[in-house]
Amino acid sequence: MMPIHSKPSLLLKERAYQYIREAILKETFLPGEILSERRLIDCLGMSKTPIKSALDRLEVEGFVRVASKQGIVVNELSVEKARDIFELRMALELFVCELVSGRLKKGEIALIEQNLELQRRAVAAEDDLAFTEADSEFHILLVRFSGNAEIHSVMTMYQAHLYRSVIKVIRRVPNRMEAAYLDHWQMFKSLVEGDVEHAKRLVRDHLHFGRAILTD
Repeated sequence: MMPIHSKPSLLLKERAYQYIREAILKETFLPGEILSERRLIDCLGMSKTPIKSALDRLEVEGFVRVASKQGIVVNELSVEKARDIFELRMALELFVCELVSGRLKKGEIALIEQNLELQRRAVAAEDDLAFTEADSEFHILLVRFSGNAEIHSVMTMYQAHLYRSVIKVIRRVPNRMEAAYLDHWQMFKSLVEGDVEHAKRLVRDHLHFGRAILTD
């Protein structure tokens, strides 16, 4: 099992939440898998109470469900959920292109370039988990630099589901990491140059591709 990447000062229920959520995102806990409380107690080395609190939160967020006869089941990212997420992203990210095109500051450009370098390294290492993290963060960075706090709040709220959709596309399509990395570079280049229509076309094609893989 993976280590719990959290600070010791965090409440036990928060540590439990982070651990289980990360395991679901990285598919250490697979869709459809049944999670017993005993197994989680053994994995996390903590009592039932914080684990129950974490599971309640994850159920509200749509990551797990409590089945009366089975127990706690890891939810699959449904076709409906994937479609809704991509439609939301399409609306928001196309508008973000208009907000940031030709307006990215020097420091913001440097941060995106650092992110793209992380993507490049992940592609070279064939590390789909590292690439997925960098991919998700690339889109969040653009939203953050748009200056619209409400859009950033919404996208951040859906970041975990964004991660799940990205990794599923990567694992279904050969060489998708490299293609996505190149897409991101072209988006970035167009936005820096102020070519908003080209940037929007690239974003539209990029999102249509992911949606088709998960919903068609």
